[in-house]
Amino acid sequence: MITVRLPDGSTKELEDGASARTLAESIGRRLAKAAVAATVDGVTVDLGTVLPDGAEVAVITEDSDAGRDVLRHSTAHVLAQAVLDLWPGAHYAIGPAIADGFYYDFELPGGATFSDDDLERIEEKMRAVMDEDQAFVREEHSIEQGLALFAGQPFKREIIEGVAGASPDASLSAEAAADIAPDAAVVSAYRNVAAGDDGTGFVDLCRGPHVASTGRLGHFKLLRVAGAYWRGDEHRPQLQRIYGTAWESDKALAEHLHRLEEAERRDHRRIGAELDLFSFPPEIGSGLAIFHPKGATIRRLMEEYSRQRHLEGGYQFTYTPHITKAELFETSGHLDWFAEGMFPPMELDEGQKYYLKPMNCPFHILVYASRQRSYRELPMRLFEFGTVYRYEKSGVVHGLTRVRGLTMDDSHIFCTREQMGAELGSLLSFVLDLLGDFGLDDFYLELSTRPPGKAVGTDEEWAEATEALRVVAEGRGLELAMDEGGGAFYGPKISVQARDAIGRYWQVSTIQLDFQEPQRFGLEYVGSDNARHRPVMIHRALFGSVERFFAILLEHYAGALPTWLMPFQVVVLPVRDDHDAYAREVAASLQAAQVRVEVDLADEPLNARIRRWKVEKVPYILVVGDDDVAARTVGVNARSSPRPKRDVGLDDFVAALSAEIAAKGSPELDE
Repeated sequence: MITVRLPDGSTKELEDGASARTLAESIGRRLAKAAVAATVDGVTVDLGTVLPDGAEVAVITEDSDAGRDVLRHSTAHVLAQAVLDLWPGAHYAIGPAIADGFYYDFELPGGATFSDDDLERIEEKMRAVMDEDQAFVREEHSIEQGLALFAGQPFKREIIEGVAGASPDASLSAEAAADIAPDAAVVSAYRNVAAGDDGTGFVDLCRGPHVASTGRLGHFKLLRVAGAYWRGDEHRPQLQRIYGTAWESDKALAEHLHRLEEAERRDHRRIGAELDLFSFPPEIGSGLAIFHPKGATIRRLMEEYSRQRHLEGGYQFTYTPHITKAELFETSGHLDWFAEGMFPPMELDEGQKYYLKPMNCPFHILVYASRQRSYRELPMRLFEFGTVYRYEKSGVVHGLTRVRGLTMDDSHIFCTREQMGAELGSLLSFVLDLLGDFGLDDFYLELSTRPPGKAVGTDEEWAEATEALRVVAEGRGLELAMDEGGGAFYGPKISVQARDAIGRYWQVSTIQLDFQEPQRFGLEYVGSDNARHRPVMIHRALFGSVERFFAILLEHYAGALPTWLMPFQVVVLPVRDDHDAYAREVAASLQAAQVRVEVDLADEPLNARIRRWKVEKVPYILVVGDDDVAARTVGVNARSSPRPKRDVGLDDFVAALSAEIAAKGSPELDE
């Protein structure tokens, strides 16, 4: 007999040779049916893995994140099997599970490419493989055996050679590394074997685990085809990537596909074009946005409100240049740790190198360092809407969410060690409160720790900074997730992850605690003891970037932003041209209350004008006719309202609208 420990601390006795599947069956039929894999002493394994005595074991179920990863990675194997059957001679690269789905990269013979029409044919072949209920059989091979096994597959061979150290390019993406056993001397593979096969079925390089057989799969859909460079390197072969999604049930799959449809409907790029908010002219270059008048109005309102709140919060404003000599970024460390994200230098003044700035922080440091500072000046809170430039690869540029020119709402706080905890706490409260004013109020926090091999500073400094952030984050009572190794090169950070209207999480604000930059720049202040001390620096971006936050708001509200943020808050429509004068009077009353209003005169049919402004998502359409002129009233069509309200007093409407705008609300009838 053996004894294993369960996650709740209890123990279970099993026969010698029992597997993780045996354990699940001994606990209950429901668990056995839902089980797809297990962890044994922290290592994820197949259900058929024999359990050692004394092991700590947890069963992974299909409806957990880890379980869905197993379903998705197993489905990716079936995708590869189907493609190789349909395109003999194809080369397959990697096929990991990703958030909400999976993908697989291929090189088709003769330079052929997939079309969207091919997806249905591939799905049919995949379902045939699943109907055969082929077993996933794990194999382990030596490096030499692995190279021979994948003799005709150059991408698989490169992965094996890289891990074995036999290749000059030993770099390996995390996705490709998932295909390798932890022991670099062992190549693990999974073979799909149908009943009656001779054991030579489809085989793929993989660490595992997988479901027991292909019959365990089936709730999936292939989504789209895209191009992808091998290992993300534009100088390497361009492959064909098929994306798909897989879930534990048809219901879960249908819910996800509905979310995808809703996400497409809310895509900020489509909404931006429909509402004439911004564009990306090819004459300027990839990832560089132009905001049109209506989009610029929204952006101005965002920035003005943020400025107001920062002034109330005791921040001082700065303005800094867009370029600088290379020496500034050499001192800060960005040329050592962030050079790949920077635009190439410009050589001026007899060879002097200048860089477009990717960060504002070194400039704010120079503001602090411009003269001697006293402890009485601390905390010093500096703020800037500073435009920075980052060289994002063309393959990752995406609308406003991933651009090459972005405006950071950057704050840098310089404080004493003693002030650090209180300053972090008030800063996090400030961030969450202001995000709430924009309608985002469902959060969790993520704590990113020291990146291995990519950081400066001592272990003790990083431990102190990380603990300070952890205490502040836990003090908010929000869920706290760990992001091991995700910090900046100079310090750990808290990221605020905000949930939008369709359940997606976006990283918005970040708070980074930095002991390193003050040391690199030799920053000091004179303390109450008349001695010199080193300040602590806190980096904070509240929107993240104005562009990305703009996109998040557009998608969260599907373009129907709260009234206070809309370019036009009200449009007035006279029924006939003899109502035009009263329509202008209504507009004048609204303008006197600081409402953004447009009058659309009666030079075309009323219904056509109403339809046009509804497409514009204007919060309120006011229609005025004979009765309104006589009684000084308006007919109110609130955005998303099923029916208009008639005979609303003009003064009453203006007062109610003014209160709504002041409260940062949306049209009452939107609810």
